[in-house]
This record gives sequence, structure tokens and C-alpha cells, in this order.
Amino acid sequence: MSDMDGSADDELAEIRQRKRQRLREKVEQGTLGEDASDGADGADSSGADRQEGSPAPDEPIELDDPGRFDSVVSQYDAVLVDFHAEWCGPCKMMEPAVKSVARDTDAAVLKVDIDRHQGLAGKFGVRSVPTLVLFRDGEPAQRVMGAQSEAALKRLVSR
Repeated sequence: MSDMDGSADDELAEIRQRKRQRLREKVEQGTLGEDASDGADGADSSGADRQEGSPAPDEPIELDDPGRFDSVVSQYDAVLVDFHAEWCGPCKMMEPAVKSVARDTDAAVLKVDIDRHQGLAGKFGVRSVPTLVLFRDGEPAQRVMGAQSEAALKRLVSR
């Protein structure tokens, strides 16, 4: 095994350890399965109160409950789903572009953390991040993988 393999293994072990610690904390606090954020997402940011075809929000929606995925993607005419991870460098580089799509287009943007929502990542065949899936009328229409420019994302949602 090369030194690169060893350092990658060490990094994976460290990531797993942090995840286990977060899970333990959530279990101890009784918040496992809930969004444990500070509420910055807003109570209505999931789009649960909106009707199908409603105007899209100007900010990306952070998915807090995987059970709400289908309702969010069906509530807007177009939804760009950003499958991402906190540890993903290209995902972080794309954040301003993703926010711009939410702000400047008619599409809603739904951010799905693949570490928190592994079932959804598996359901949609996400093998690498970032992966973006465009939903039209509640159905997946297009998929792109890897870092994309703001212009490319805007072209994708405007087709």
C-alpha cells in the first residue's frame, strides 16, 4: 500500500469517527432524525406549505427530513437537487453558483447532504459529489456530475 492509500484511509477513519460522534450526540440529545440546526433554514424553507407550481424560494432549501423530498420536488415546476457533502471541495466551490440559481431563476434548489440522507443518494444513483439532478413536474429530467459553472447551471434549468 502506498503512502497516499494510507493517508486516505486515515482521513476516512477520521471522518467516520466524527460521524459516529455526531450520531452519539444526537442520540443522547434525542434529536436523531431531526434537523439539529439553529433554525436558520426557517420553518417554511422545506416548501411543505406551498402548492404545486408555486413560485420558487430565492434561497436553496436544505432538506431536513428525507420524507419531504417527494413533496418538495413536486411543489415547484423545476427543482435543481444538489446532492452534496460537507467534506466535498468542489461542492463548496459551487455554493455561490447554486445560490445564484435559486435567486436568479424560476427553479427551486434543494440541497441534499449525502451523508445525512444516504438512502436518497442511493435511490438516485449518486456515486460522486457534486451530482445535480433537475426535476421537472416532480420527475427527474436531467443529471450532471462534477463541478459546474453558474452559467452551465442556469442553462440547465432554463431548458
